[in-house]
Amino acid sequence: MSRQMPSLNGLRAFEAAGRHGSFKAAAEELNVTQAAVSQMVRLLERHLGFALFHRHANRLELTDQGRSFQPGLTEAFDAIARLSEQVASMQAGPVLTIGVAPTLALHWLIPRLTSFNRNHPNIEVRVATGGAMLPLRDDWTCAVSRGQGSWPGYVAEELFPSTLVPVCTPSIAAGLLRPRDLHTATLIVAPHLREQWSWWFEAAGLSAPIQPANEVSFESSMMAIQAALDGVGVAVAQLPYVSEALAAGRLVTPFRIVDRKYEGWYLAYRLIREKDPGLSAFRNWLHGEAVLQRELHKRLGAALCGVTC
Repeated sequence: MSRQMPSLNGLRAFEAAGRHGSFKAAAEELNVTQAAVSQMVRLLERHLGFALFHRHANRLELTDQGRSFQPGLTEAFDAIARLSEQVASMQAGPVLTIGVAPTLALHWLIPRLTSFNRNHPNIEVRVATGGAMLPLRDDWTCAVSRGQGSWPGYVAEELFPSTLVPVCTPSIAAGLLRPRDLHTATLIVAPHLREQWSWWFEAAGLSAPIQPANEVSFESSMMAIQAALDGVGVAVAQLPYVSEALAAGRLVTPFRIVDRKYEGWYLAYRLIREKDPGLSAFRNWLHGEAVLQRELHKRLGAALCGVTC
């Protein structure tokens, strides 16, 4: 919708002259000549079709229309000035885009981001999800990815190991005394990660995979972990995915945590982004969280070994 408005310069000249009661004072405020202010006001009056001032020898007097018009203009210009100051004070903070696998984002990264946001309120955080081992994207500031730590063109900083651990509810664990007892259990499987059970069986010293009493498949790690939490059966999971649930006792691992590292979790980023302020803050924070995560691995492993080794 098009606005039909008088000249903005004329409105400013009238508002200043009306507020000061003087063309001279208005000219000083607007940094123009007194004649220019007088001319702009006359053009405004001509546009409006009525006089805004009674002009006396040594002073200006607002007409009735002028008295009705001037306070609203003052309020409007004050509002514009306040808005301009607010916008000018908004310093565009750094934007941090983190690529991360959905399961790690949900069960590990997002629950911890509150502390980062609290300490860095000026950094806008965007979480972009992708597979844990999918190619990194250049529109990401960085990525938290699982692998061997080798991504051509990227700096990779190791965070914590990618340890596999079987998990279930305490009630299910009560019937599992040794790994071979899994043949009586329901195994929870994510088909695209089926080999993780084979890896764990091998690491546990079982030469052949267990044939479980039942098997339930879910299409993602997130669904498999939720099924374990709901008591459906026993799942094998990356320890970072379930470390909080283990610490809280909602899940337990019925056997010793196998300290076998197939890959690791890494922070990866382009070298050109190394001095990015958002990345610098995130790196420092993330490595601190990684230290706590590694300590949790050790504590859980030691506690479980004390019971089951």
